[in-house]
Amino acid sequence: MRITVIEHEAEAGLGYFADWLDVPCDVVRPYLGDSVPSRAADGLIVLGGEASAWDDDGYPWLPATRSLLRACVADGTPTLGICLGAQLMTLACGGAVERGAAGLEAGACAVTALPAASADPLLSGLGTAVAVQYHQDAMTRLPEGAVLLMTGAAYPHQAYRLGSRAWAVQFHPEATPDIFASWTAATGREELNAGVKEAADELVATWEPVARRFAAVVAGRLG
Repeated sequence: MRITVIEHEAEAGLGYFADWLDVPCDVVRPYLGDSVPSRAADGLIVLGGEASAWDDDGYPWLPATRSLLRACVADGTPTLGICLGAQLMTLACGGAVERGAAGLEAGACAVTALPAASADPLLSGLGTAVAVQYHQDAMTRLPEGAVLLMTGAAYPHQAYRLGSRAWAVQFHPEATPDIFASWTAATGREELNAGVKEAADELVATWEPVARRFAAVVAGRLG
């Protein structure tokens, strides 16, 4: 069993997931010239990045990434889209992504599980949790048939499931405090670093089980 990972930039890698996933990962780096495959291995993770999901001119591999996401959702390949990856999945499957009306959402922010999450293979049992955020675009209309699983104060579409084995999360369950600090250093928002660092233990306790459940879905042990 292997997971195909699409990484959009060096500063937005697997982070915590590199240790939490017990399924080997094949990382594709199109920003370094790797070709996005037409099919994933046994699972797919599409990571975040500074691109807007519609910016095909600036990031010419995005159409191929959307095509890959669409194919994986259609054929039931276990799929997880994170931040930009979630937005790409949304566009690929018929939803809408736009510049967010509430502006930048960044730092350690609360997300709240909805009743539908109680039976979800990945997100059951979360309640209200802290998650790392760094985005200014938003999933404003979910694909047809999507089940909204988590919401938040600034942006209501924080996590959803499409079909039985594809998930999109607007936040960053993989982001370590050091990764987050690299983002704020580039944008001048270092005042947010302390909150993420203080939340580190809670972030690990909350999102490590989610990552391990996704690996279990890929390996056929769950879902």
